Amino acid sequence: MSMDQTPRGQRLHISVFGKRNAGKSTLINGLTNQETALVSPVPGTTTDPVYKAMEVPGIGPCVFIDTPGFDDDGELGKKRIEKTWDVLGKTDLALLVVSQEEKITNLEEEKQWMLRLRKEKIPVLVILNAWDVKAKETKDLKDQIKKIIGASPLLVNGKEGTGIKEILNGLISMIPEEDHQISITGDLATAGDHVLLVMPQDTQAPKGRLILPQVQTIRELLDKKCIVTSCTPDTYVQALETLRKEPKLIITDSSVFKGVYERKPKKSLLTSFSVLFAGYKGDMDYFIKSANKIKDLTEHSKVLIAEACTHAAEKEDIGRVKIPALLKKNIGSGITIDIVSGIDFLKDLETYDLVIHCGGCMFNRKYVLHRIDRAKEKKVPMTNYGIVMAYFAGILDKISVPSR
Repeated sequence: MSMDQTPRGQRLHISVFGKRNAGKSTLINGLTNQETALVSPVPGTTTDPVYKAMEVPGIGPCVFIDTPGFDDDGELGKKRIEKTWDVLGKTDLALLVVSQEEKITNLEEEKQWMLRLRKEKIPVLVILNAWDVKAKETKDLKDQIKKIIGASPLLVNGKEGTGIKEILNGLISMIPEEDHQISITGDLATAGDHVLLVMPQDTQAPKGRLILPQVQTIRELLDKKCIVTSCTPDTYVQALETLRKEPKLIITDSSVFKGVYERKPKKSLLTSFSVLFAGYKGDMDYFIKSANKIKDLTEHSKVLIAEACTHAAEKEDIGRVKIPALLKKNIGSGITIDIVSGIDFLKDLETYDLVIHCGGCMFNRKYVLHRIDRAKEKKVPMTNYGIVMAYFAGILDKISVPSR
């Protein structure tokens, strides 16, 4: 990703579902006005979800996801359908495509997918891909779709590109209002506030780069017209001494929480990048409540650490090195700690006593909330890196979190 691109985790995810050869890929190409997806008359051409980042007027930064057909068959087809299932957890808005070639009596799979989308509380537009919108067969199919699926479809000719404007307008109308309101720093910082950022430049931030949460937080603070000062932990005290008055807010890397807290001005609020992302991407109250379950862990407990990033562990790695070390030091060396990364997220969550998730900067909010819902369903506590670091530093009740 180049520095002039909006990160995928901050983009609205719009997924296109339907049977093989329903016209999903053609529709994606029409919506993006590019040859984004491979189009072929051969069923099953799309074998894995295809992601295309776009900037669409009225929608803004978004990602269109072209999925394999949910009617695929065979052992390989089953695996492709599982890939389509996985996309549901990331989907903010959905398009359910029905082809004009579909038989009126054969809409059961579309009906079941509509029920799944509604269960996941995903706003959905039903699209009838028809090359003859005036034909009687088209009208009959449209009426049956409304009767069986429970939604009146928009008529589109994917090959000619007609109806695209209506789809885009429909998507704009479905964008959740909260997506425009959620911010990283919330009410902790407003225009004119001085914010001090304490940012270690370790192996997790290669030379010449800042990690994504730092970049996104800085951008938001600048948009808010805050005054931003940055330093590293070894220049933290010096940075405080150069300020005419104490900063309104200090945002630190979670790994140095305790040292920053011990030297912070009394009136300054303190939080961390990871804690901010706990609220920005997930459920802050649930994360804090779950962190307090750490006191109940024993050497016989199992903990799952889940990262959004896939990378080799370094000696300064917070999720793979520092948090496991703290768990073993405070609970016992016998505690079982498993680590998953990227899109991997175990289905047998009920075997764990606690899940500790990263800030999720690489994921969209819908996907992090989807993981939280899975943990809640299994009655497994789930918390966040930064909140765990504050807990072990003994300052969980002293850090500041944004009001939502």
